[in-house]
Amino acid sequence: MRDGTGTGGAGAHRTGPRAHRTGPRTRLAGPRIHRSGPRVHAGAWWLWALALGTGATRTTNPLLLALLLAVSGYVVVTCRPNTPSARSYSAFLRLALAVLAVRLFFAVVLGSPIPGTHVLVTLPEVPLPHWAQGIRLGGRVTAEGLLFALYDGLKLAALLICVGAANALAAPARLLKSLPGALYETGVAVVVALTFAPHLVADGRRLRAARRLRGRPDRGVRGLLHVGLPVLEGALERSVALAAAMDARGYGRTAEVAPAVRRTTAALTLGGLLGVCAGTYGLLTAEGGSYGLPVLLAGLAAALAGLWLGGRRSVRTRYRPDTWNPRSCLVAGSGVAVAALLTLAAARDPEALHPGGVPLLAPTLPVWPAAAVLLGLVPAFVAPADAASRKETP
Repeated sequence: MRDGTGTGGAGAHRTGPRAHRTGPRTRLAGPRIHRSGPRVHAGAWWLWALALGTGATRTTNPLLLALLLAVSGYVVVTCRPNTPSARSYSAFLRLALAVLAVRLFFAVVLGSPIPGTHVLVTLPEVPLPHWAQGIRLGGRVTAEGLLFALYDGLKLAALLICVGAANALAAPARLLKSLPGALYETGVAVVVALTFAPHLVADGRRLRAARRLRGRPDRGVRGLLHVGLPVLEGALERSVALAAAMDARGYGRTAEVAPAVRRTTAALTLGGLLGVCAGTYGLLTAEGGSYGLPVLLAGLAAALAGLWLGGRRSVRTRYRPDTWNPRSCLVAGSGVAVAALLTLAAARDPEALHPGGVPLLAPTLPVWPAAAVLLGLVPAFVAPADAASRKETP
């Protein structure tokens, strides 16, 4: 007989994890994920970054370019998610610095077409044959030529950094997921290609580390052969497994479409692309300023209609698709506004946006183009939750 004081009695006092709770029920401490609204569409981030890059191509003013780089860097630090692709921004920064250094090196070694009177150094000049006229090696290095090369290289560096900002804020895989159905196969191929190289690098590092632990060489031709063959074998096995998985999920199966729809799709897509090319050429030349924009808009409309019709062949669904929301529109609109205002400023006041190197004068910061660049800070205020929504905090 069990009494009330035994361990098996009904009145036994339990002190284990299933003990009677007298207070309110509490949750175990653990990581919490902050969620605050839908995230910004990947296309909005790329449109914002490419628009800033377009604005950078409209000026060589180093002060405006530095302000544009500061704006893009602040937005990246504020809004980038906690993902591996977000770390690519530093790589683009190093690439931009390398491009700037190479541009200055060429200006020193090969000379500059800008005449100058402030000679910094005179290098030994190498005589070249007659068929290389117009090119020189060495000679005078002027401050005006170096300044022109610095302005030109800084413009290209700003464009590269803007592309790096797009990669950091939205991975290319996210953007490819939002492609129309007509480009679905192309998008999958690009995604597979983008993920193939990182796997090769990881396999190579793993095999080299394993060979070093075994005391075997991992450098030179012999090490390359012993590491390269297993890496290629693993890549082929992964490709076969990926193909089998895609086939099991019905990839490549298309719906039946009438021949008239197919022909209309091809005509609209091809004609739209030709219209885009002709309109772009018209915008870039002085003679086509009257017809460039209408032809470009008509080509874009035809190409989009062709892509919409072509998407009817692809029967598929998207898992958690990105949607355009008001925040996405604000992000994209701020970048487009920067590009449009800088283009207008370059047409109205070209001297302020393209300071000359001759005579040697310090550049000035134009007021309203600088205010236009500051519009690119809008994403830092309307979309900072994109970074916090994917970070785990204790």
